[in-house]
Amino acid sequence: MSEFDFIVVGAGSAGCVLANRLTASGRHSVLLLEAGGSDQRFWLKAPIGYGMSFYNPKVNWMYRTEPDPGLGGRQGYWPRGKVLGGSSSINAMVFIRGQQRDFDDWAALGNPGWGWSDVLPYFKKLEDSPHGPSQTRGTGGPLRVSDVSAQVHPLCEAYLRAGEQIGLVRNPDINGASNEGVAINQITTRKGLRASASSAYLRPARRRPNLRVETGALATRLCFDGLRATGVEYLQHGQRHSSRARCEVIVAAGAINTPQLLQLSGVGPAHALAALQLPVVLDSPAVGQHLQDHLCIDYMYRSRVPTLNNELGPWPAKLWAGLKYLATRRGPLALSVNQGGGFCRSREDLAHPDMQLYFSPLSYLRAVPGKRELTAPDAFPGFALSAQPCRPDSRGHLALRSPDPLQPPRIVPNSLATEHDRNAMFAAASLVRRLAATPALQAVIAEELRPGPAVQSHAEVMDDIARRASTVFHPVSTCRMGPDPRQAVVDAQLRVHGLQGLRVIDASVFPTLTSGNTNAPTLMLAEKGADLVLAASRTHAP
Repeated sequence: MSEFDFIVVGAGSAGCVLANRLTASGRHSVLLLEAGGSDQRFWLKAPIGYGMSFYNPKVNWMYRTEPDPGLGGRQGYWPRGKVLGGSSSINAMVFIRGQQRDFDDWAALGNPGWGWSDVLPYFKKLEDSPHGPSQTRGTGGPLRVSDVSAQVHPLCEAYLRAGEQIGLVRNPDINGASNEGVAINQITTRKGLRASASSAYLRPARRRPNLRVETGALATRLCFDGLRATGVEYLQHGQRHSSRARCEVIVAAGAINTPQLLQLSGVGPAHALAALQLPVVLDSPAVGQHLQDHLCIDYMYRSRVPTLNNELGPWPAKLWAGLKYLATRRGPLALSVNQGGGFCRSREDLAHPDMQLYFSPLSYLRAVPGKRELTAPDAFPGFALSAQPCRPDSRGHLALRSPDPLQPPRIVPNSLATEHDRNAMFAAASLVRRLAATPALQAVIAEELRPGPAVQSHAEVMDDIARRASTVFHPVSTCRMGPDPRQAVVDAQLRVHGLQGLRVIDASVFPTLTSGNTNAPTLMLAEKGADLVLAASRTHAP
């Protein structure tokens, strides 16, 4: 049996940060376990290649949810990264911190040290931004956050003018002092290549002798001595292995795999574990509960002017874009298609923005759910306008199907389960149409393709939402942080309530969903979590 100071389960966004920070001093040995393989693939490096990863089982867990009553009984498709870098290696690269009040709310829920003033230094520490250094932005950090406003499609200007025409400000820095207004999204790329947690954090650390990375290593069970976590069992190349942790085991497997692994290890709702004949180490009823996610509605339009469809559809244009990218690392292949963004209030009486906006100068009406081949868009010029409510209050859950770690868990999103969320989604659809009705966008819209002008009444819009709304892949809170062990899984130090030597450090511990994309706050959480682990190791050092 091998032995390390720390074992980190999962080399995703959080795990890569932890592997780097925990080994930096040279004093601690770390084993990093990743169920997936290498991220050294062209379509994981070329930014627009994420469309090729959405349906690739070699790098993607490809989860399916249970039929969702709020979405007309449809099954949701939830891609999750199964590769070094995790979902940061297959996502759309949009970097959004969230609103300041998101984190102040975390602290107000009984989590000291997680307010905005506490987490801002970690956001600044992790990034290398052209908007810094400033009071709000950092430079010189591991992760490049690129301002691509000079490179995006010209149609984005019409979107920005449309936002101004409905009264929104044009925000030059969506991650600055305020994220309110319309903006060009900032993305995690460096010199035209994806900047994932793997390339930013793990690759520089892999030369260190005190870090061992095992790929193709599926953690199947955490080991305990009484109530102390002592190690991890994992399956690799058909063989079972086990490793021991002298200090701590840290689970960083994400909002789906982390609660699955805890339950497989006997940590979870006792009645559910007993029903599967799993030995109960700790009755922790919140494991797998409180699942939250963002739901988005897309409206598709045929354009009077060229869009990215014209640059990525016809073979001559596609060839030219490819040659340009290979020669210069610029052009549409060097970008995300989620080029426009922003946050706004759906009503004037609201104290904070409650909607996130997306603008993509590309359309793909023919795409199979979960298979958005961004290099094969519609044959005509088109674009998408989208909106999502920031803070849904519907809650889902996740549970084991069987004691077999190779079986995916049951994911129950429970979308649109509350009147608040149904009203918010109607407001999101109404907001999209307000933008589309502006002179700036009417000048370029030939017709509304989805849902189409026949959909007008409240009932028709809500029926369309049930048929077409979908996740934007931001699941969180399945092992949430909080002071009450009956309602939360970890405390403010990210230690699992009721156990020793075990922490969870990933998006599953978010007390509530942040307002926007979740990768940036996950990286922040891991930076702060690494400091918490190191501080504890110094306190208990002989």
